[in-house]
Amino acid sequence: MSNKTTVISEAQLNTQFAFCDRIADLWRIEGRTPTAYVETYGCQQNEADSEKIRGYLTQCGYAIQKEAEGADVVVMNTCAIREHAEQRVFGNLGALTHTKRRHPEQKIFLCGCMAGETKVSDRIKKSYPYVDGVFSTHHLWQFPEILFNVLTRRKRQFYVADEPGSIAEGIPHVRDSELKAWVSIMYGCNNFCTYCIVPYVRGRERSRLPEDILKECRELIESGVRDITLLGQNVNSYGKDLKIGVDFADLLAAIAEIPGEFMIRFMTSHPRDASTKLFDTMAKYPKIAKQLHLPFQSGSSRVLKAMNRHYDRETYLEKVRYAKSVMPDLVLTSDVIVGFPGETEEEFEETISLIQEVHYDSLFTFIFSPRTGTPAASMEDPTPKADKSRRFDKLCTVQNGISEQIHEAYIGRTMRCLVDGKDKDLLTARTEGGRLVRFEGCDSLIGTFQDLTITGCTTWSLTGKMQNA
Repeated sequence: MSNKTTVISEAQLNTQFAFCDRIADLWRIEGRTPTAYVETYGCQQNEADSEKIRGYLTQCGYAIQKEAEGADVVVMNTCAIREHAEQRVFGNLGALTHTKRRHPEQKIFLCGCMAGETKVSDRIKKSYPYVDGVFSTHHLWQFPEILFNVLTRRKRQFYVADEPGSIAEGIPHVRDSELKAWVSIMYGCNNFCTYCIVPYVRGRERSRLPEDILKECRELIESGVRDITLLGQNVNSYGKDLKIGVDFADLLAAIAEIPGEFMIRFMTSHPRDASTKLFDTMAKYPKIAKQLHLPFQSGSSRVLKAMNRHYDRETYLEKVRYAKSVMPDLVLTSDVIVGFPGETEEEFEETISLIQEVHYDSLFTFIFSPRTGTPAASMEDPTPKADKSRRFDKLCTVQNGISEQIHEAYIGRTMRCLVDGKDKDLLTARTEGGRLVRFEGCDSLIGTFQDLTITGCTTWSLTGKMQNA
């Protein structure tokens, strides 16, 4: 795995755009508009990558559709974080044999984090002959070239070499929303948590230049985007590789000073690099959402050390206490893994006690899933599956009770929310802390910020009404 960063030049990107033009010409000769379908698995970074894939496809002349059936191109953008996610991908990939049988000229591609695993590309070569192309995250910027080769050479394409991590500015995007946008500020990860495959499939940390990020944010705000989420595997380490004296807090402040009505969010934050400067910056600027996703993974210091997380229980709690002291209305969410190899019942109870002390608004909870190639996959794991499932159920019960209590405390409060869509007959909105609110209102309110009084709640959402209704 290379620890270098390759900056894709303007000339290299122009070569890809030339491939786009050549593909579009092929379809013009055929006399029809081709269609494409992109299916995304996993995290927000994958969603952002899919926006680029759709952008390239659109520039190649494709119309984007919402199902694989009948599409001329199908792209599966995959996740390798958990075994369940991989098995789901293989199951859905197998189902594409039927769509390709009905449409023999359909071209199928697999990309994303799974494509960066040698075992996966080898399995595709051997057992999925109808898959036309595989490319890892390092080769996403070359997708037009890969597609052109498949269309013209009638030969399968595998772009999975362990290339240095790259940064390519200027790839077009087709975003799902006119109101919300993902903005990747960095790629890769240097932390090498013992359970995590990400550094092996996405490479080492590499940050985009702040001027490029600011330019993208300004353009989004001018186009009407009202909610921007900054993305990175660990946004808190942004800028370390650039060595220009700009850290993540500085970047946040610079974006918050852009004129316009909008909100900034970010994820994911590694506790190791979460600083008081970051929390103070969040507290200072009204445009920075008082929402923090700060994965703790385990409440046991021994387990955290085995995970290679570089902090202990008390260090994590100190950071949370400080963040809440400068942002009393902070909405705090986290990730937690149940059943890490060697976790005892007592250590699991430490996780429960941490959850009860912090009072998270919500949690993303997982049972440990061994990933081939990571140190944790070879650790002794004596805990029976039934015990892990029992612990997982208890954790969910505890957290659901806390979430419901927090939501009940919202009732009667008036909150500024971004109205972002509809759910059947009701409008939907998001609070500054990202909580979902359903309420009655006119469609013309979509895209505006409104003051909503909270009137009811469930464990996972709120109901409200317009302040003057």
